[in-house]
Amino acid sequence: MSNIPDDLSYTKEHEWVAGLDDGLTVTVGVTAFAAEALGDVVYVQLPEVGANVQAGDSVGEVESTKSVSEIYAPLGGEVVEVNQAVVDKPDLVNTDPYGEGWMFRVRVEGDHEDLLSAEEYTALTSGDS
Repeated sequence: MSNIPDDLSYTKEHEWVAGLDDGLTVTVGVTAFAAEALGDVVYVQLPEVGANVQAGDSVGEVESTKSVSEIYAPLGGEVVEVNQAVVDKPDLVNTDPYGEGWMFRVRVEGDHEDLLSAEEYTALTSGDS
């Protein structure tokens, strides 16, 4: 079973969100569950800094030896930073998805009612939902 940190929020598309309670800017990445399902990540495309995104928008992609998957914006707002390290070294998605493998930061606008708690995401990924 994948490691699912309790202090993050999650989406049904397997992204995580950190910092939701700390202010207006959140950090976004893909979960360990998604990284395991993808296999060895070889390429990451991220949104442009300054891009305005809506929750649910496709904002990038992750390519692995198995497949290509979209990255979705879990929340609406402005992209204020991208993680160039994960673009330069895509395997960070596999080796440290909740740390150095983060994807981008968004200055949040709007609500976040569709996000899942760690417990809800655990149920989703274990097939108990």
